[in-house]
Amino acid sequence: MRIACTIADGRGETDILLASFARTLTKRGLRLCGTVQFNTETRSDRKCDMDVRVLPDGPIIRISQSLGTGARGCRLDPAALERALGLVGERLGAGADLLIVNKFGKHESEGRGFRPLIADAMERDIPVLVGLNALNRPSFDAFSGGLARKVDATLPALENWFETVRLPA
Repeated sequence: MRIACTIADGRGETDILLASFARTLTKRGLRLCGTVQFNTETRSDRKCDMDVRVLPDGPIIRISQSLGTGARGCRLDPAALERALGLVGERLGAGADLLIVNKFGKHESEGRGFRPLIADAMERDIPVLVGLNALNRPSFDAFSGGLARKVDATLPALENWFETVRLPA
């Protein structure tokens, strides 16, 4: 199975790592599909804004919504996520060397979000790399049947994994 996950320590570190990995592969001329996330810090009384770049070249979509001061609910904007998913699905249909999923999160844990696109990529024999956090690891392990490889959260480790699973050009 050509699916892997990576978990970096520190808030936003997985996002930074996946974005750097995507830039590296794009510079090598590889066809990427999926999303990478960028967080923008805001005022100290608000959480960061979350945006995703649809690979390989955009658009950038704001996936967070402002719920107001003191709100504790999920800030993910489901409509914005669906827009990103639609664009990724279109691009995946055209073929790719790798699908990058910025996060296997709550939506994916509940059977929504990127899950169908991950399955589609696997059926097409396209390798998949997923950003993950410890909270959603059990759901991801169940989804992948425990067959996903955990890759150290370093650029060399991701590059090594990709070279072992990529199909020859």
